[in-house]
Amino acid sequence: MGAEFVFLDFEEQQVDGAATGGYAAPSSPEFREAQLKKFRELAPEVDIVITTALIPGRPAPKLWTEDMVAAMKPGSVIIDLAAERGGNCDLTKPDEKFVTDNGVTIVGYTDFPSRMATQSSTLYSNNIRHMLTDLTPKKDGVIDHNMEDDVIRTATATHEGAITFPPPPLKVQAIAAQKPREKVKEPTHEEKRAAEVAKFKQQTKTQVGLLVAGTVLLLLVGSVAPASFMAHFVVFALSCFIGFQVIWAVSHSLHTPLMAVTNAVSGIIILGSLVQVGAGGFLVVLLSFIAILIATINIVGGFLVTRRMLGMFQKS
Repeated sequence: MGAEFVFLDFEEQQVDGAATGGYAAPSSPEFREAQLKKFRELAPEVDIVITTALIPGRPAPKLWTEDMVAAMKPGSVIIDLAAERGGNCDLTKPDEKFVTDNGVTIVGYTDFPSRMATQSSTLYSNNIRHMLTDLTPKKDGVIDHNMEDDVIRTATATHEGAITFPPPPLKVQAIAAQKPREKVKEPTHEEKRAAEVAKFKQQTKTQVGLLVAGTVLLLLVGSVAPASFMAHFVVFALSCFIGFQVIWAVSHSLHTPLMAVTNAVSGIIILGSLVQVGAGGFLVVLLSFIAILIATINIVGGFLVTRRMLGMFQKS
């Protein structure tokens, strides 16, 4: 099973889709918070993190915080290529490799370029060793040039006086061919229309059922409640029904003007509740207090949300 990994580059906003080596415009606090939020979501899933955000002449931006390291799985690895300027990870120690308490290895070497010669030599020598092992399968020093072996055949340019380059295609592909995706049949216009009609009929049946149930409930309540109570109860039920139908049908793009309307309605509720507070009776006072409290929360919350939404359109 392959390892999950992520590369972390400049935290600066980029121009024309390419990093500008430190000449891009600084990112806004909102952009940085959204960036860190996404990294926190990825932290428990990734196995390898490679950070490359290094801006000449400036400290390395902190892109992988201590809490992200704590959220990673034991055995995960962080390669901090910006260690020479403080590192992109909060816990990076320049020129050191260490393991955290939760089993995450953090590599903060500042001499990665000079280490490349050793790594490349090791890789090359390993390849040569494996090639010699394939050429001498009996480990007796006698070469067995098996042209049926894909590795030996691919590495052979001439054999027994004949030119064997280029080699034929491999018998076993390193990456299995992907199965062709099944084409999903798009519904026709008639099928879409039939589905819409069926959905509309189902919604109509649901609404009619709710109306019938509400009417039955009103009749049952009216059979035992006084006429003065029923007058107010019917207005209340109709208000709830109409309010639900109006708000449910509003699209997301119109939620801001809808918020202004609900604030106005909440203001009316507060005025009506203030009038009823002095009407007498513990139950009336209690209901009036609850109505004032809920309506006030709705108004204050509406203004706070509106203020935040307007702030999104202001320059940082």
